[in-house]
Amino acid sequence: MKIIAVIPARYASTRFPAKLMQDLGGKTVILRTYEAAMSTNLFDDVFVVTDSDLIFNEIISNGGKAIMSIKEHESGSDRIAEAVENMDVDVVINVQGDEPFINKKPLEELIEVFKNDTEKKVDLGSLMFQITDKEEINNPNNVKVITDQQGFALYFSRSVIPFPREENVGVRYMKHIGIYAFRKEALMDFYRLPMLSLEASEKLEQLRYLEYGKRIKMVETSHGSIGIDTIEDLEKARKLLS
Repeated sequence: MKIIAVIPARYASTRFPAKLMQDLGGKTVILRTYEAAMSTNLFDDVFVVTDSDLIFNEIISNGGKAIMSIKEHESGSDRIAEAVENMDVDVVINVQGDEPFINKKPLEELIEVFKNDTEKKVDLGSLMFQITDKEEINNPNNVKVITDQQGFALYFSRSVIPFPREENVGVRYMKHIGIYAFRKEALMDFYRLPMLSLEASEKLEQLRYLEYGKRIKMVETSHGSIGIDTIEDLEKARKLLS
């Protein structure tokens, strides 16, 4: 089974433009993310795929592998699908470009999902971890996920799911970490299928997979990600390195 990591890297982030080119302890955020993915030694190859000459040159000039997007894309999945369409790969891991502190263990667990899935019932794998702070649970920037008894995703939302009409019934609130592992076929299906209403409403690409009947296996991890969505996040990340 050939497994690669692809890091989609847009320059013009809505909330924090040019965040991937910000300095983080002497290296850019995107370069640190690329190096972190490489250092796991889990992948047959690692690529950054980007719409930006700046990001492309940053990776290439530091000895990495980068691919320029040909088309404009609505989502990271679309950008990755274009890049891997003609590659001979089985599983593609989507590593977020703004998460430079990648932990190896949850990535290993994601890969194990596919190694153990001999009947090919899993189309995608992704990560989640429990959150308990009410402010975090209510924050629409934290995407929540609910699953069935086998760990397959039922729904993702920026809203609080499930709604706590009855408290103290043992509900756990799970935050989605936007690292995906795709079977290549599922990724290419996503690329060719139009966006539907749930994805358009929540602005969450993972809902397109659910709307078209794809099965997303969620892996619970204790390793919360440290994404860089705001200037405040960048300052926290800098403190971690200092």
